[in-house]
Amino acid sequence: MTVTLSPLHIDCDFDSGNILVKDVSDPARVRLEIRPDTHSEHFQWFHFKAAGLTPGQNHAFVLDNAGASSYHEAWSGYQAVASYDQQQWFRVPTTYDGKALEFSLKAEQPQAWFAYFEPYPRARHNQLIERATSLPGVELLATGRSGEGRDIQLLRAGSGAPGKRKLWIIAQQHPGEHMAEWFMEGVIDRLQHNDPTIQALLQEADLYLIANMNPDGALRGHLRTNAKGQDLNRAWQDASIDKSPEVHFAQQQMKLHGVDLFLDVHGDEEIPHVFTAGCEGNPGYTARIAALEATFRDSLCKRTVDFQQVHGYPRSAPGQANMTLACNSVGQAHDCLSLTLEMPFKDHNDAPNAETGWNGLRSKDLASAVLDVFAQMAGTLG
Repeated sequence: MTVTLSPLHIDCDFDSGNILVKDVSDPARVRLEIRPDTHSEHFQWFHFKAAGLTPGQNHAFVLDNAGASSYHEAWSGYQAVASYDQQQWFRVPTTYDGKALEFSLKAEQPQAWFAYFEPYPRARHNQLIERATSLPGVELLATGRSGEGRDIQLLRAGSGAPGKRKLWIIAQQHPGEHMAEWFMEGVIDRLQHNDPTIQALLQEADLYLIANMNPDGALRGHLRTNAKGQDLNRAWQDASIDKSPEVHFAQQQMKLHGVDLFLDVHGDEEIPHVFTAGCEGNPGYTARIAALEATFRDSLCKRTVDFQQVHGYPRSAPGQANMTLACNSVGQAHDCLSLTLEMPFKDHNDAPNAETGWNGLRSKDLASAVLDVFAQMAGTLG
């Protein structure tokens, strides 16, 4: 029996939505393109809703320009995510032929959402900040403004007493890397639990947290840049109020309060592992910093199977660091342990999950393990 499929409606007019519709004449194989970031050639993030699906039937979606995306090699081994309720996200069959990315869903309901990774909505961000500031010992220390005037909240967990270590975590400089704010939710969850390890950590140190560095880009459905077309993680050497006010705010607050440890949380398109990048190329890199990096990595390996030290970025040669990156800039300016933490958009090859791949929950669990390492190391950072 031949089933006539109903016309589909494709929509991305919502928080972090991004798609361009080319041809919906065949509901069984819809042709789409990813829209580039505003004032930038970068593109990779997609997020859209498909309405009018026929339950029981297979619907395919083709991203025709995937082969020209910012990280086109990342599509190999990648599977898109889908959801019927924007709460539970799962991976769907996906293929890449070197030019187009195609993924499909045998519909169970008449509408579904598809995305590059499980999105972290701005509404959930607002709830996260509200929940965090309701916790004892957590305060909204300062608020910056993005290029389009959205709040960038700096939270502090701890007393702020003199002599305490100052441990910073920032997330989602690259707005399409939504796993980074899922990580930050894991931090807040652990603070709310307030177990003995967290209590001991906050006796020794204060946590300075920016849950979303790039709210404009995230809302617009960007991959890499803010609303001005600036890659924030390439702006730390010459941040300006005009083009990168988000970085300028963070730097001013760091100068005001100090930094003893810095963690910049990201997602990597290509590498199917969790890893860190350090400051070995900085002119101010010392044996002390190298030892702290090794302790952090070794300790995190002992606490979670999701972290490893084999796969990652090539090490920078001595004195050859890219000082526009947050990790290198902060490490040099504050002579501190400074790391970029990367999580995968794909599944995690060291501990794969065929249903979800790497996802928000696993990002949150990783944050909890990182806080255990912070607690272990807080007294050794001087």
